[in-house]
Amino acid sequence: MADDNAVTIYSNSAITDTNKKKNSFTIKVGLAQMLRGGAIVEVSDPDQAKIAESAGACCIIVNEIVESGISRMPDPSLVKEIKRVVSIPVMAKARVGHFVEAQILEAVEVDYIDESEVLAVADENHFVNKHNFRVPFVCGCRDLGEALRRVREGAAMIRTQGDISKLGDIVTTVGNVRKVMGDIRVLSNMDDDEVFAFSKKIGAPYDIVAQTKQMGRLPVVHFAAGGISTPADAALMMQLGCDGVFVGPEVFSCADPYKKVRAIVQAVRNYSDPRVLAEVSSGFNEAMSRFNLDENSVEQFGTRFNLDENSAEQFGTRGTY
Repeated sequence: MADDNAVTIYSNSAITDTNKKKNSFTIKVGLAQMLRGGAIVEVSDPDQAKIAESAGACCIIVNEIVESGISRMPDPSLVKEIKRVVSIPVMAKARVGHFVEAQILEAVEVDYIDESEVLAVADENHFVNKHNFRVPFVCGCRDLGEALRRVREGAAMIRTQGDISKLGDIVTTVGNVRKVMGDIRVLSNMDDDEVFAFSKKIGAPYDIVAQTKQMGRLPVVHFAAGGISTPADAALMMQLGCDGVFVGPEVFSCADPYKKVRAIVQAVRNYSDPRVLAEVSSGFNEAMSRFNLDENSVEQFGTRFNLDENSAEQFGTRGTY
């Protein structure tokens, strides 16, 4: 745990060191903790940003809609325009490994940078060295080893990623979150001598694995993303042990985006109260209908993933999501 890049635990007994990088990382982890218990909403224009803020989002993440081609960081002028109209923190996406995009986003003074695998990947072999930046970084993961490797690189928040097709399917997100939480429970019950072999197995630094065992959770804030389209989805992620949720831009496609975002925010805050969840989940049949796969959606889904007619027909008969 004496490594230069060791992270700081949540309690007041921080790992002490006079190294400036560690102090800087401690501050970044503290800034990320300010978002705990909230919903981060993805927006693509100032009007959506204002709706998300008024509905109670703890942060907004700027991402331009790209119909075709390479998905890159948002236009810096769009980021500046959105920052002028909202008072809550603003996050923006950069491609994996593209440290220059991260430098640009830091220059326009975003509050957080999401090194997002949902965008096109700029570097297949290297992630950004996040210790070189003063802005806190968010990184995605699908398992515990990946999460702790990103923490070693300087990520101040981990986002367990699920569905990226924006179909409103939460199954991948649930599976990945359960996998991360399950591995943490296994780690917590290990003898200290077993941690060495476990850290090697998952490909993560021993000191951060040992700290995760000590804390019984990830050493940084842990959110879930992908397919979270209803208040019940958001509450499910919280009950599984996440600190908050990312909400995709599809919430703005319904008849009343403010009501939808507000309901998800309330579900995150009251995730253990079924009565409140029942109240905030009411009246969304029209808004949620687009997330069911009808015949047209199945045809589009089959074309996208190169499914033949028989496969698409079989997929359709399995039910709607």
